[in-house]
Amino acid sequence: MRRTIFAEEHDLFRETARSYYLRECVPYSAEWEREGQVGRAAWAAAGKAGLIGWEFPEEYGGQGLRDFRYNAVMAEEMAASGAVGIGLGLQNDVIPPYLMNLTTPEQKARWLPGVIAGETICALALSEPAAGSDLKGIRTTARRDGEEWVIDGSKTFITNGILADLVIVACKTDPAAGHKGISLIVVERGAEGFERGRKLDKVGMKAQDTAELFFREVRVPAENLIGQEGRGFYHMMGNLPTERLAIAVAALASAQRAFEVTLEYAKDRTAFGRPIGEFQANRFALADLKAKLAAARVYVDGCIMALVEGELTPEEAAAAKYWTTETGWAVIDRCMQLFGGYGYVNEYEIARIWRDSRVQRVFGGTSEIMQEIVGRSLGL
Repeated sequence: MRRTIFAEEHDLFRETARSYYLRECVPYSAEWEREGQVGRAAWAAAGKAGLIGWEFPEEYGGQGLRDFRYNAVMAEEMAASGAVGIGLGLQNDVIPPYLMNLTTPEQKARWLPGVIAGETICALALSEPAAGSDLKGIRTTARRDGEEWVIDGSKTFITNGILADLVIVACKTDPAAGHKGISLIVVERGAEGFERGRKLDKVGMKAQDTAELFFREVRVPAENLIGQEGRGFYHMMGNLPTERLAIAVAALASAQRAFEVTLEYAKDRTAFGRPIGEFQANRFALADLKAKLAAARVYVDGCIMALVEGELTPEEAAAAKYWTTETGWAVIDRCMQLFGGYGYVNEYEIARIWRDSRVQRVFGGTSEIMQEIVGRSLGL
């Protein structure tokens, strides 16, 4: 089905993104999977190509383009190329609202040029061992001591946790105030008492470093607070629809890639003297997957344009994340089945896609949380 949401400038951007992934990421994917993290040179190359922070103002090195269609292109081309690991989605989809909308001019001047250049890698430290989807339950604290914040606590499941140079940390600055006492404070690499814990050994997404972070009497300047003190929970909630749509786009792109490699396999792999795709059961299965992907694409493209036009609701974003991650997983699992025993061999791309995609139903809010959000919107 012909897509109508992209203009010529997005097509040109797509060519740049595709070239970048094929040149700077795909050749190193196996190495990154073994090492459990991406090389920093790939980040610098992305910055040089203009593939980071395009929505930030030109005075800091950005392009002033606030258009989520560029974000969608990046996610789609990463999946289409077979690239792995590099956390540009976090850097471009999740971090910008925090650094653009909640920072002072002085903070922007300090941080944005490095972020845009790919020299400063960012992380968002929200989840804790006892607080995942329930952000109200975080226990990390920050107390004011003169002109400094003193942070104590721990975080886990932090994407880019090992590589990050700048970490936005959700802290309780007023523990007695519940969710109204949460603030967001930036901790920079090298801060005394800031330690990286384990690089978590995950089922999938092996190349993307995910880590534990520890804060032991970490002192940072008072001016590292972003947004309003005590409004951190609301700042986080306001950014979740964009994050969830970004996950939906990536989930759909992964499922589309799985379908394409499976279709090629079904044409080439023979059994009983003919390609396996010619068997009616397999042909019907592939037809079913194509229809599911096409239907999901229409809804996701609608959500993308709603976000571009400032009309995307939290319920629509939650529905998009729920449907694409659940449907995408079903598509990928069925594709893996069509590979037979080879689908379970790691040298085949379908095995990696299968491993990497499972977590999409968990991060950014579980499928059950997404159902709860949509259900509440029904007045139930």
